[in-house]
Amino acid sequence: MAVRHFLTLLDLSPAELLQVLARATEMKLDRSATRLAPGRVMAMIFEKSSTRTRVSFEAGMVQMGGHAMFLSPRDTQLGRGEPVEDSARVISSMVDIVMIRTFGHDIVERFAAASSVPVINGLTDSFHPCQLLADIQTYLEHRGPIQGKKVAWIGDGNNMCHSYINAARQFDFELVVACPEGYEPRADLVAANAGRVSIVRDPRDAARGAHLLATDVWASMGQEAEQARREKAFTGFRIDRSLLDIAASDAIYLHCLPAHRGEEISAELMDAPDTVIWDEAENRLHAQKALVEFLLGSS
Repeated sequence: MAVRHFLTLLDLSPAELLQVLARATEMKLDRSATRLAPGRVMAMIFEKSSTRTRVSFEAGMVQMGGHAMFLSPRDTQLGRGEPVEDSARVISSMVDIVMIRTFGHDIVERFAAASSVPVINGLTDSFHPCQLLADIQTYLEHRGPIQGKKVAWIGDGNNMCHSYINAARQFDFELVVACPEGYEPRADLVAANAGRVSIVRDPRDAARGAHLLATDVWASMGQEAEQARREKAFTGFRIDRSLLDIAASDAIYLHCLPAHRGEEISAELMDAPDTVIWDEAENRLHAQKALVEFLLGSS
């Protein structure tokens, strides 16, 4: 059986993605619903710091009866310049599945090409597909199917935005990206999805009638030196009550976290009693457990 990987949302078919999310909801309702074969081990390779990714994958493996092994560059030969392919061959010969959180997307692609077990992209500079599983699961739980809905992305055309573009294709919704000039998502991704993805400069144009509003920090990891310049460029690109008021009456808003209150999202919305952002964060656990189960069962 061929090894299946999850490097972007496009690695699973739309039907498979919905299957994973349905299973994730089952697992959320009953945390004892799944047990992996005894002795299953996940190698977690972190070249970027993490809270939600590490906790959700590690806790998920333990809950399913497996084990998660944390590996950082300073603890492995990856940090001393060993070729990615060599590390992939060795690590994959000793574990059942690998999760990588790193910088260049080419690193996970090279690792997966040499790996004998499934590889999951826990985040790269280009894509964050696991977060999109949690986001779509959250929408499904609170509002039902997202097919045919309007989604507004407010902010930087970053890895999260790229994954929202892929999600628009896989889950069949309209995506309107509101970003300043010079901060657009990749042109090839926009062109490949021109029928359902558009770019605007006014956040109100994106939010108007939207069923889901989503955002991320203005400066991602590795962009801290650009913080002041980005704060100036993104002034006005904030999800707040004024945007929510012109969205659909049943709109929800999401943030992948960590959040900077008062910058990309208002403190009022972050701390509102009816926010679903905390459900979104928890759903990383359930969506990823379902993904691991799927990949181990498919490979």
